[in-house]
Amino acid sequence: MSDGGLGLTAAMLCGGLGTRLRSVVSDRSKVMAEVGGRPFLSRLLDDLVAAGGRRVILCTGHQASSVQATLGAVYGPLTLEYSKEETPLGTGGALAKASRLVDGELLAMNGDSYCGADLRALVAQHRASGALSTLAVCQVADATAFGRVTLDENDRVLGFAEKGAGGPGWVNAGIYIVPSDWLRVVPTDRPMSLERELLPTWLPRGVGAVRIAGPLIDIGTPESYAAARQAAAAY
Repeated sequence: MSDGGLGLTAAMLCGGLGTRLRSVVSDRSKVMAEVGGRPFLSRLLDDLVAAGGRRVILCTGHQASSVQATLGAVYGPLTLEYSKEETPLGTGGALAKASRLVDGELLAMNGDSYCGADLRALVAQHRASGALSTLAVCQVADATAFGRVTLDENDRVLGFAEKGAGGPGWVNAGIYIVPSDWLRVVPTDRPMSLERELLPTWLPRGVGAVRIAGPLIDIGTPESYAAARQAAAAY
């Protein structure tokens, strides 16, 4: 089953333990942390609504019941479905589990980061490029905390560098278009990282990149969460 408006189903990664954020947000899932007076996840869902999205699978784990109780089964025109991890599966394992509910391509999104991408344009660029899979990338002033994405002159992804190298660079923006059959072969009996274990093995098949203006907002640490709240207050 695919999404009738955007053209594909979205899967949102919402199951992280949020360990680093626990000192400031301890009573809810990280994606439900309030930014601008509402859950951070709402901003991502708003972007899907604006792009014509119709179907979203929320990959939940830690505090899964509170996420479902808060959001329910619909968000505006979006139908919300839930793929719950009984044990932590990591980003790759969570998407592999959700992929069993999807035919065709999957729009996968991190639930704890935001880059202001025009999702409809992203999907259009992916299809026009002919790439089998596509990764959104943002340029940041300091890539130390992110790790860099290496691209060729045709915006094909060549590789990923570990965190630590400072200075400006293009980094993973946390939005992916992936054929669901690439994910369905991934085992779901142990944790698996999308970023570290799956993406690098997919590069020989052809992974393209779409450059997003950003800015990239991440709420994974108390410092980045405070910065996100400060940015929201400025609008």
